[in-house]
Parts: sequence; C-alpha cells; structure tokens
Amino acid sequence: MYTRRTPRSASGSSGLHRRTRNRAKTAAGLLATAALLVSACSSGSATTSAASAAAEAALVALPQATPAALSSYYGQKPAWRGCGAPGFECATLKAPLDYAEPSSGDIRLAVTRKKATGPGKRLGSLLVNPGGPGGSAIGYVQAYAGIGYPAEVRARYDMVAVDPRGVARSEPVECLDGPRMDRYTQTDATPDDGKETDGLVAAYRTFAEGCGADAPRLLRHVSTVEAARDMDIVRAVLGDEKLNFVGASYGTFLGATYAGLFPDRAGRLVLDGAMDPSLPARRLNLEQTAGFETAFRSFAKDCVRQADCPLGGKGTTPERVGENLKAFFEKLDTRPVPTADGDGRKLTESLATTGVIAAMYDEGSWEQLREALTAAMKENDGSGLLVLSDGYYERDADGAYSNLMFANAAVNCLDLPPSFDTPDEVRGSLSEFEKASPVFGEGLAWAALNCAYWPVHATGEPHRIEAKGAAPIVVVGTTRDPATPYRWAQALAGQLSSARLLTYEGDGHTAYGRGSSCIDRTINAYLLRGTPPTDGKRCS
Repeated sequence: MYTRRTPRSASGSSGLHRRTRNRAKTAAGLLATAALLVSACSSGSATTSAASAAAEAALVALPQATPAALSSYYGQKPAWRGCGAPGFECATLKAPLDYAEPSSGDIRLAVTRKKATGPGKRLGSLLVNPGGPGGSAIGYVQAYAGIGYPAEVRARYDMVAVDPRGVARSEPVECLDGPRMDRYTQTDATPDDGKETDGLVAAYRTFAEGCGADAPRLLRHVSTVEAARDMDIVRAVLGDEKLNFVGASYGTFLGATYAGLFPDRAGRLVLDGAMDPSLPARRLNLEQTAGFETAFRSFAKDCVRQADCPLGGKGTTPERVGENLKAFFEKLDTRPVPTADGDGRKLTESLATTGVIAAMYDEGSWEQLREALTAAMKENDGSGLLVLSDGYYERDADGAYSNLMFANAAVNCLDLPPSFDTPDEVRGSLSEFEKASPVFGEGLAWAALNCAYWPVHATGEPHRIEAKGAAPIVVVGTTRDPATPYRWAQALAGQLSSARLLTYEGDGHTAYGRGSSCIDRTINAYLLRGTPPTDGKRCS
C-alpha cells in the first residue's frame, strides 16, 4: 500500500501556495502515494475472508495508566537546540524499540518544534504528519507546515513534528545505495515472459535483502501501532494532556491508530485523505488502482481541451486518451527514450509510469505533465518525465535517494500480510486490476508482489478502529482523490465512533490548504475553537 504526498499550502495567496508546496516537495516528497511501485501490501488469496474478519476485529485501547516500565520514557526532559531551520528547535527523545520488552533497547526519535507566535492564548502542540509511510514529518513542518499553515493556527499552537521510527532522522532504514536504487527503479514492472518475471522478482529480493542486512532488529519494530505509541510519549514530554494532530494520507492511519489506542488522550484530530484500516492489502491496492484511474480520467478530460495535449485532441474520449498513453508506455518497454540525465539514464516504461502517476496527485501538475509527455512522445526527450519520477522517489541531483521508499516498504510490509505470495497469484489477478485501471492496473498489480519477499513477517492485520470515548475527530475525503479513494474516508468515518465526515468535491490528494476556503475555514474553526463540522458537510 502506498499513500504519500504533501498537502497544499493553507495560505491565502496562490503564489505563495505554489512556492511553498514546491519547497515541501523537496523536503518531504510527493507525500501521499509513496509505495506505489515499491511496496503495496495486502492479504493474499483470502481477500474476502480477511475483509470479513476485519469487520469483526477492532483495535483495542491500551490501559489509561502508564506502565511502570515506560515511566522513564514518559518523564524525559528534552534538550532543545537550534537545528538550522529559522525559528525551529530540535531534540532527540528515546522510545523502547520493543514495547513488549522495554528493557531490550531504545530507539532514538528526532523531534522539532516552532513555538506559537501569538497573539492569543496558546492551545498546546499541534503534531503534523505528511504521510508515506516514510515521509519526513520534520522536513515537512520545517519546509511547509511551520511556515505555510494559516497564521492564526501557527499563532496559537507550537508546530511540532516527529519523524516516525525508521524514517529520515529517526534511525532511518536503509536498503540500497544510489546506483543500485537507480537500477531498481528502472526494473521492468510489467513482465511479458518468464525471464522478465524472474528479473522483477530478483529486484524485489535484492531490495528486501538490502533492508534486512541494514537493520534486522529495527525492521521488526516499525509498525504503525508502535509509531502511534511513540507519539504518546512525545505528547507527554511536550506537556500536553491531549494530542492535537493533523495527518495527511498515511498520516490518517497513524492518527486514527493513536485515537484507537488512546481515545481518552485524543484531542483535536484532523485526518485528511483518509485510509480504511479494515481492508486487506490486496483490496487496498485494487481500490487505490481504481482511484488513480479516476484521477487519470479527470486529467484526460482536461488534457484534450488544451492545445498542447499530446494524447488526443478536442472530443477524444478518456478511454482513447488512456489507450494512447498505454501505447506510449508499451513503446518505451522496448525502446527507452534518451534524457539529459548526467548518469546516462534513459526514460523506461517504469520511470515514465511513475512520472505520470506522480502528476496525478495535484491538478496543478497537469500542465507540467502535458509538456513532459509532449517532449517524450514527439521530441524524443524523456527529461521531463524523469524529473517527475525523480521527485516521486526523492532522488536528488547527485543520484542519492532519501529513505522514503525504504521506510515505506518497511512499514507497509509489517502492517499487513503481503498481497500476493507468488507471480502466479499476480497473473491470476491481472484482469481485475486492469479492469480497475486499463492504464495503470498491470503495473500496480505487479507492484503488490514486493512484500512477498520481505525478510520480516507482518505483525499487523486488517481491523476496524472505533476509538470509543474519543472527542470529535474530523475525517476529510476528496471525491476524486487518486491515492486515498473517497470511499475510504467514508469507511473510516463510519468506524470511528466520534467522527465527522468533511467532503471536498474536487481533484487531487487531500483537501486542507488546497484552495477551498470552505475546507480551510471549517478545519481552522475546529483546530482553533474546537468546533467540529456537521457530519456530512460538503465543500468545493
């Protein structure tokens, strides 16, 4: 499963909004769809039975009293220091590597904060998480949320972020160096025969073995449940009675898990671009595949209205636009297109697919995508699509990758059993995935195989999260969201006992700071005054 991406700026200026978001892409990545071509876990062949079991299973709240074995963690006094980002200070906290055996060792968690600027009474800390899993919350708050969230929110809250265990500055999982990651991202993800299938399986094995060799113990303890428990330690260390939190994409799963474990400590929680924790991974992958198809059809309708659309002219149907794009991908499968890349990389089918998918997260990227497709299809220059793909993977100009994709796979493969156990199982599901998305279905089905080779068995299962007794929680869904389909927000809101569903009727991933004054006013009122929206409120 992959859900990553940075939400848009909540400032009133669209120009600032664009500039801030671009900076955030560098620091926090396209945070919302991340494991797309790297991880994608789900429960194997028993999809229906697993879904039925999840309908019965629910996350159980932890005891309200802090266990004595954890008291030293909850009583930490952070040593705040400057950390290079103006207005921010940083600290390192400890958490038990294994909550079942706290004495077996610690993990170090990186935390940053920017104190409330005033005026007005301070409301406490507001933790933010941009998604992933694997997105750096610290990079996100320092490059975006801490300067781009509405001024009135930053005036009343300390803006806080903690990189989850295994992510960025919190003992990051590492798997492959830059050159090997380059080879991995160029692997043919739509194998046509046994030899190409063996090549894809070998790539997944190499990736998994690299992660296992780097951090064999850590890989067993990077689950979402453990990250949520870490957030409770951070809450206590910050001196807050309740956790106030804004989570985007995968961050909604993290926030909902916190509420399920600690309903009495859940403060004002905004879950934007919600996930459905009750689904097995294969079902999650299939529904997400359909979500990308929905987003692509919106792009296709817009594209053919533009004079520079390389996929069809005015009146061309979305189906035909998709066929044209698919034909281009198939051409790249045998004849990659040159680029201006200093390392000599060409635009392969897999890199081009990733570049197109990256642009589905925000309709503000559609113009860039049209230009990149035009250059690749008509001028034999794949540089533009390679730039989109590199941004998605968080590859810098020197050829180094952040640990986003490594952490993404590590968390996803631990949270749920693998979608598929063998290539034959993938082949058996190809028609279903291709029906969900004729353009992306084949590649996304094969992407769901990677957790089958993971060196650590999954510890999580699909489950409902009810969080009985929690204060009102705002769940936000976007009707044409590519990475977290709107149905997931409806499902999560139906599970959480105190949820209020807020709907954004539009395109793109997540809604807060997207340009809808209705969404922004509603969420700001909740964060600042504790006034949740009426359940079912809709904005455009």
